[in-house]
Amino acid sequence: MIKVLGNYLVVAGICLLILGLLLQTGARLKWLGRLPGDIIIHKGSFTFYFPLATSLVLSLVLSLVLFIILKLIGKN
Repeated sequence: MIKVLGNYLVVAGICLLILGLLLQTGARLKWLGRLPGDIIIHKGSFTFYFPLATSLVLSLVLSLVLFIILKLIGKN
């Protein structure tokens, strides 16, 4: 029970570390959110923005990271 809780805390800590690094470097990643495939519609003073390609890329990266982390935890 304690070992499982420890594993969850390690995963949560790694996720928080990655989130913190992304928030700190977010201003430098100007291409993030401006990928080909992101939908931007300008009509007068109205702007609609839907980051479709960015969402897919982030989903793929996060899925890969979680897959690797869960595989590492499963080996213990």
